[in-house]
Formats: sequence, structure tokens, C-alpha cells
Amino acid sequence: MLRTFTLTAALALVAVAAPAQTITLYTAGPGGLADALAEGFRAQTGTTVNVFQGTTGQVMARLEAEAANPQADVVISASWGSARDLHARGLLMEYLSPNAAMVPDFLKHPFYVAQGISALAMVWNTNSGTPRPAEWADLAGPAFRDLVTMPDPAQSGAAFDLVAGLEAAMGEGAWALLADLAANGMIVPGPNAAALNPVLQGAKAAVFGAVDYISYGQAAKGETIEVIVPASGTVIAPRPMMILASTANPDAAKAFVDYVLSDEGQRLVAETWMMPARADVPGLRPGIAETRVIEVDEDAVAARRDEIIARFNKVVLGR
Repeated sequence: MLRTFTLTAALALVAVAAPAQTITLYTAGPGGLADALAEGFRAQTGTTVNVFQGTTGQVMARLEAEAANPQADVVISASWGSARDLHARGLLMEYLSPNAAMVPDFLKHPFYVAQGISALAMVWNTNSGTPRPAEWADLAGPAFRDLVTMPDPAQSGAAFDLVAGLEAAMGEGAWALLADLAANGMIVPGPNAAALNPVLQGAKAAVFGAVDYISYGQAAKGETIEVIVPASGTVIAPRPMMILASTANPDAAKAFVDYVLSDEGQRLVAETWMMPARADVPGLRPGIAETRVIEVDEDAVAARRDEIIARFNKVVLGR
């Protein structure tokens, strides 16, 4: 009995001394959401989440740099195409969370699922003295001469998706519109923040193709801007969440995906002004049901990426 007691006590001490489980999350913003999800998951499970946050380009570059010794367990990108690429290269683990049952079919795949969704929109400074725009073409009008910005599609995956989507919906008319915007003095200062900041500051009147959730959040904080999604349609930008096949902690990684798609996790997503991935979780802003979504052949667009960016550079930037 003494030997049995000693062995049992020793095993108990080993269990107590065992380090808490940890997973690593690579995510493309927003930072506040990543931290809230990590803390909520830790509170529920005791598992610590180490977070690396950057742009989608920075996240993908880090994954490439660590290819020989992967560090991430879960990746959340701002580009659906990045998930398709990682899956095509055999780098993802198959897992579809039970909590994805209420995620629309086009936002989930056996190897990845949307965390949340944003849309591309016009963002208008309501104090700019310009008329409220209703359609994309309104920003090419004389009232907006030299007052419009646009994110660079070469630096913003969302802006690239908008150009591709408008081309899918309008054909050559999309390129004519972009040429009109350029002739009207539209500037393309860089990624999303660089295009939005002049409008927030009042130096410009509107953004053509802003990531909407960022601007909804700014408006909620009192900025004099309005997010306007044209009735003619726009593209959406689902944010894929995926588990790397190289993970050493598959159970904890699956549990984290489950948590993000839980009621609590999706409420945290909604608080950032993104659309929740689950259709049964209400958001703080119009959702997919209220948005006319432009459908895009993603494979065809991905194959033409360099061509589309080169044409944008020529038509809009004159180079």
C-alpha cells in the first residue's frame, strides 16, 4: 500500500508540474480582436495563445521564412486566396468545426473557415461639403475632383479583390471608371490606412474601396464619416482561419477554432464591426443578407493577378 501511495503521489506531482498547453496564432489584425480571442480562450481552457499580428503579407512571409521549422499552429488571414494557396500546397490540416454548422457554405471548406467578413465600400467624410455619393461612379464626378483616395491593389488584397470584382460585374466599364477616377484626380497613396487617413483628417472627401469594418469602428468613435455600400454591389473579404498540418498541438488548435466560432467568439468578432461568420449571430452593421455581393471566379482572378495589377498601374497610375 505504501508503494502504491508513493507512486500515486508521484504521478500527481508530475501532473501538477506539467506545463500549461500553449498554441501560436499568426493573424492579420485587428489586434484588439486577436488579443480578446486569445484571452477568452485562455479563460475557458487554460491554454495560452501566443499571438503574432501583421498584415497578410507579413504573416505569409513569416510562414515562408519558417517553412523548415514551422512555429504557428493556427493562421487567420485577411485573404481567402491565401488559404486556397496553403491548402493547394498541402500545408493545412483538415478540420471543420461543429460550430461551423451555421456558417454559409461558401464561407467554409474542409480545410479552412471564415472567422468573420468585411466588405469593400465608399467612405465619405460628411463634413467635406460634397454631395453624399450613392454609387461608385459618383466619385468620378466634378464634385469630387481631387478629393478621392483609393488603396493600392498591389499593397491591399481587398483593393485588388474590388478591382477584380468590378471587372467581373462591369467588364471594360470597370476600367473606364478607373480611368475616369484617375482623370478626376484620385490618388493611390498606399495600403488601406494610407487611403483612409486623409479622409479622416478632412484633406480628402472619400475613399473608393475602403475596408468597411475599420471605418464603421471609426464612425462609432465619433469620426465624421459614413460607410456607403453601393446598391449595385461590392465584393466581400472573408477572413479564413486554418490549422497548419505541421501543428504539434492539433487538439488545442481545433479547440481554438471551435472557440472563435462559438457564440462568445463570434460576438467578439462582431464587436470589431466585422460581419460574424455565423449567420445566426447578429452583427453591429449590415450583413451579407443586406449586401449585393459581386461573384468572382477566384481561380481565374488569381491566375491573372499580375496582369490586373499591371493594367491598374497603367490606367490609374500612368506607369
